[in-house]
Amino acid sequence: MKILLRSPRLILREFTDEDAGLLVELDSDPRVMRFISNSVPTPVLELIDDYLPAYLNYHRAGADFGFWVAQMRETGEFIGWFHLRPEPGGPIDEPELGYRIRHKFWSQGFATEGARALINHGFTVDSVAVTRIIASTMVVNTASRRVLEKSGMRLIRHFTADWPVRIDGDEAGDVEYAITRHQWLTTR
Repeated sequence: MKILLRSPRLILREFTDEDAGLLVELDSDPRVMRFISNSVPTPVLELIDDYLPAYLNYHRAGADFGFWVAQMRETGEFIGWFHLRPEPGGPIDEPELGYRIRHKFWSQGFATEGARALINHGFTVDSVAVTRIIASTMVVNTASRRVLEKSGMRLIRHFTADWPVRIDGDEAGDVEYAITRHQWLTTR
């Protein structure tokens, strides 16, 4: 397994075939899935047959963008995953930041630490001159909004996403955050 980066408390590494059980555990927690599927777990076969192969394909395509396992630096314990990748059909120089963290690690700064590390990575990769990094969440997901703000991202717009399933609070809409290369450079 290849390590993408290390932060003070985290390691972000490539996914492997052996990580299927970690994804099942993560997506089986209704608290984790609250703002994703209204607390409905992702079907196991979908995780194994669709999600994990897609994560692995990112690694085969290149080292700079994709999905990474987040684990504790000292113990190796799985805390969740992060991604930095161009949105489907979106510009390659404006990748999207995302994450999913196990409940037991919430409110401890891990999401912010991982997000900051990936933002730094995104603006320093050699393969693509990243101009802007974006992220979105539901208006009512105040915890994720705080993470994005603490990571240096700014609120760009409110919008309404077309969710495949009704999620409590989706009537309030969604928000997009972003940080540009210039903004990132001025905060370094």
